[in-house]
Amino acid sequence: MTEQLLLGLISVILFGIGAQWIAWRFKMPAILLLLLAGIVAGPITGVLNPDELMGEALTPFVSLSVGIILFEGGLSLKFSELRNIGGTVIKLVSIGVVVTCIIASFTAYYLFGLGLELSVLLGAILVVTGPTVVIPLLRQVRPTAQLSSLLKWEGIVIDPIGALLAVLVFEVIFTTGFTEATGLAVASILKTIFFGTLLGLAGAGLIYILIKRYMLPDFLQNPVALMLVLVVFGLSHILQHESGLWATTVMGIALANQKSARIHHIVEFKENLRVLLLSALFILLAARIEPENLVNSLNWKIAVFLAVLILVARPLSVYLSTIGSNLNIREKLFVSWMAPRGVVAASISSLFAIELVNFGYTQAFQLVPIVFIVIIVTVAIYGLTAGPVSRLLKVAKPEPAGFLILGAHKWSRKLASVLQDSGINVKVADTNRHNINEAKKLNLDTYYGNILAEYAISEIDLTGVGKLLALTHNDEVNALSVIHFTDLFGSSNVYQLPAISQPNRKESEIPESLSGRILYDEQLNYDTISEIVSEGGEFEMKNIEEDMNLEKITGQFGEKFFPLFAIKNKYAIPYTVDNAPKLEPGDTLIYLTNPLEKKPSLSDLQSGEKSEA
Repeated sequence: MTEQLLLGLISVILFGIGAQWIAWRFKMPAILLLLLAGIVAGPITGVLNPDELMGEALTPFVSLSVGIILFEGGLSLKFSELRNIGGTVIKLVSIGVVVTCIIASFTAYYLFGLGLELSVLLGAILVVTGPTVVIPLLRQVRPTAQLSSLLKWEGIVIDPIGALLAVLVFEVIFTTGFTEATGLAVASILKTIFFGTLLGLAGAGLIYILIKRYMLPDFLQNPVALMLVLVVFGLSHILQHESGLWATTVMGIALANQKSARIHHIVEFKENLRVLLLSALFILLAARIEPENLVNSLNWKIAVFLAVLILVARPLSVYLSTIGSNLNIREKLFVSWMAPRGVVAASISSLFAIELVNFGYTQAFQLVPIVFIVIIVTVAIYGLTAGPVSRLLKVAKPEPAGFLILGAHKWSRKLASVLQDSGINVKVADTNRHNINEAKKLNLDTYYGNILAEYAISEIDLTGVGKLLALTHNDEVNALSVIHFTDLFGSSNVYQLPAISQPNRKESEIPESLSGRILYDEQLNYDTISEIVSEGGEFEMKNIEEDMNLEKITGQFGEKFFPLFAIKNKYAIPYTVDNAPKLEPGDTLIYLTNPLEKKPSLSDLQSGEKSEA
């Protein structure tokens, strides 16, 4: 028995994180793979049985996990984003919810024969989109800032609203009489808003005080924050059934919009925890599905139902919600094509189906396969088509393949110009006004200011920029910049020069864990490049042709010239200590000539030169 439990727990993590990694590796919708992995782990192979593994703890685990996920989502919501989209967000989570619920309910009633009560419950469950699916798609598609903020706010706020609506319908099913049901619904809404908001603000305020007054050491900030999220969720749920989701969302939003307490540790921790919980949730919930129920539900009725949700309900709700907004027709069409369902729909349908079947609603077992088919199909359709649709509608930002170059000194400006001439998007940042003015003379895009300041990331236009080159003479500034931009660009896309004081990385005063990827060569630090340039070294480009001896080109590193970048299909790959890009015909090499040795001539490296004949 112990071995089975151990195997079950391991399989949840193995299938969950494995699916996440595969999805990232092949740029596929993660939730789609998670659902498929859960079905494989559960009914197909029998490796995982969630009911045996967790028993009665499954329901509270699902509820708490969703609460934590919504708290993390709330941490990403800034009130400043609502300046132009606030009214539209409110309409989407009110008018849009009502329209979607009505259309989905009546369609389900006429197609599936569920009865009015279960049809309305299904419609209420399917109004949610959710941050667990929307935010990963936004990262993949990269729409304009306004669209990204709009869809992010809608996805996060609509989850607790949709959950509340589903709970109200669920409770109404157990009541008799219109008057009693109406009174119960109104009372539940008011209690949820009151207790959820009160406890959410109280929890955020307590975290703020503990951090602001230095009453918590750094190593306890994350555990205490998690503890308070769970406490707030539990208290709110006790005071009003299923109000915990609203409470944790409010708690996250309140913390995100305070100005003085530093919560970056909490944000980073919750992002990692979200990935783990999301993976576990979908594996556990999908493993409970019976394949035959899914197969039996695959018919023309579910196809019509999906068509109505995707082609009628969502576009109509968006159209009515965006009347009077500043969105143009292309932006409205894109919002209409972004409504995948996620973990809240899966969890609510799974939990309610069990209770309804026990209460005598035998048809309630159909809810789970219908909801999971909707999740799988909507995630697949939107996930696979959102990118092409965004490009077709011209609402996607450019591929973030450009460089933010820290340091606008003489040789950095020359290097930036060569990159720009080769078709690479660059932006040069510096705190020296003279350097910035000189960069502008070269028609370089510039930012004057300290990129380490808290406001800098929001001020710098990083459209099309996805990598950092820290090229200043100050090793500490380079290291701090790398740390600052790692969360934004990813650890594989932040680069810095080798340390000046300690060329040998093993003897460097800055630990490797706090530095970026080391550029070029361990000996090619700021002082060395400055000396080479002062002696006449130049940054040059060379197109790689079929008859070139590529071994000689890469083999001359540090002797006649220094390879710096390999450009492949307008995508620049820096040479680093841990990676030397393989050059192929059609690529372009950016290199630094070395006058301290014999000045190179790359054309002499062609295999057909006479000296080698």
